Amino acid sequence: MKPRSRRLVALAVGLVTLGAATALVLNAFNSNLVFFFSPSQVMANEAPRERSFRVGGLVQEGSVVREPKGLTIRFMVTDTARSIPVTYTGLLPDLFQEGKGVVAQGKLGADGVFRADQVLAKHDENYMAPEAADAVARARAGQTSIVMPEGAKP
Repeated sequence: MKPRSRRLVALAVGLVTLGAATALVLNAFNSNLVFFFSPSQVMANEAPRERSFRVGGLVQEGSVVREPKGLTIRFMVTDTARSIPVTYTGLLPDLFQEGKGVVAQGKLGADGVFRADQVLAKHDENYMAPEAADAVARARAGQTSIVMPEGAKP
């Protein structure tokens, strides 16, 4: 094989390897990408049914129900406009409380119940996840669509 042919084969193998590596990285990134939705968006069917996503807002007062035996807990997440039922099996963060901010990650079941595999709570009394705070503010204003930042053009 001539030196020129060897270089072309090496270049082709390198490009195929680079393309395969890029495809694997993008696939891994896409499968680990998790979107955030408010309860109003979930109830409006804007959230995916087959993928994991995050729902956030406030833990509705009086909605927390713990099973007497086991680690399963049921509660409602609200953005003050709409609420979504959530069930979670596991240990909750110490800061999990009714009326406080929460973000749950999981999948929406066919029955409309969000089955969380992870629950995140606020870390101090003034903090709420930015996405959850924005969702609550939009719900209070009667909006469910994304609000453009000041100076941004659609």
